[in-house]
Amino acid sequence: MLTFRVIDTETTSFEGGIVEIASVDIVNGEICNPTSDFVRPSEPISFEAMAIHHITEEMVADAPPLDAVIDKYLGADVYVAHNAAFDREKLPMIAGPWICTLKLSRKLWPEGGHGNQYLRYAKDINPYVPEGLYPHRALYDCYVTAAILLRMNKEARWTISQMREITNSPSLLHVMPFGKHKGKTFVDIAAIDAGYFRWLLGQSDVSEDLAFTVKQAMGAMF
Repeated sequence: MLTFRVIDTETTSFEGGIVEIASVDIVNGEICNPTSDFVRPSEPISFEAMAIHHITEEMVADAPPLDAVIDKYLGADVYVAHNAAFDREKLPMIAGPWICTLKLSRKLWPEGGHGNQYLRYAKDINPYVPEGLYPHRALYDCYVTAAILLRMNKEARWTISQMREITNSPSLLHVMPFGKHKGKTFVDIAAIDAGYFRWLLGQSDVSEDLAFTVKQAMGAMF
């Protein structure tokens, strides 16, 4: 029987190290085996990160390093994360196949938001979450992501191979997530400001998904 391990990390900053790691397993359609650990990072926690996950320096001062706890998270058949590219980069020691529920949600439900809390309410998923857990903490987010995956499986009935293919391919975004055209569809932006897209594609930090969507909207796929 396959074990899908839903994993989440909280970090010192977007680029920084892990301060909390958690997982839940999905086995035969049931969510089980919750696991979580604080991790002592190698750099200070940014105030921006604290404002999101509310993990302070005092909370992790006596925590073990990641190497001391990572073994309990290894050994699953498939790993799952919401924005798997982020967690996969933070956890290079996990060598198993990954599935990204963020990319799956964009494929199945292209319109609207795709954050796990947005999907929880927009799709009326209502996951079971134990008392004492809070949004933007790793274990809480694992429960929500696991419930989202189970809902998508009921609707889409994708195979593991299909989910991995979606995960490993660029995904189309519905609306521009930032900048002067935030909230507009990419097709509308292409019609009124193609120069902005040409400028955007010249930037070095454009994500694969954003570049793919812009090229699609401009009719410039190669």
